Amino acid sequence: MVTSNESELIIRTFQLKDEDEVVVLWEKCDLVRPWNDPRRDIHRKLKVDPDLFLVGEWRGRPAATVMGGYEGHRGWVNYLAVDPQHQGLGWGRALMDELQRRLLALGCPKINLQIRKDNLAAIGFYTALGYLEDQSISMGKRLIPD
Repeated sequence: MVTSNESELIIRTFQLKDEDEVVVLWEKCDLVRPWNDPRRDIHRKLKVDPDLFLVGEWRGRPAATVMGGYEGHRGWVNYLAVDPQHQGLGWGRALMDELQRRLLALGCPKINLQIRKDNLAAIGFYTALGYLEDQSISMGKRLIPD
């Protein structure tokens, strides 16, 4: 739980009842892209390591999220979002701390994440958390079109 001068954030595992509000939050944070259906991403995540999909609840509603993954080699971070009106309160850091704690408990040795090159705020945020740029190229291949 994170306490700020204006509110308390309760970090918990995603629940299906959160879906609509989480999608709206992701849209507000400009995380949704036409080639990724966020609802499909949620339902795919719920099939694999659902305990790594975290919601930051504020006043009974989702106000922050992070979707983590672990395949036995690397941990991954996706959909870190904090409602823009609450950014700067430490909620993103708190979600990342909890995700890192859960990944470490699974034996995860390293976490990877991808950031769009023009997202300077996200780059700065993760750098402040101790993440470094890997000298690698991110490649992808879509198997199922959304």
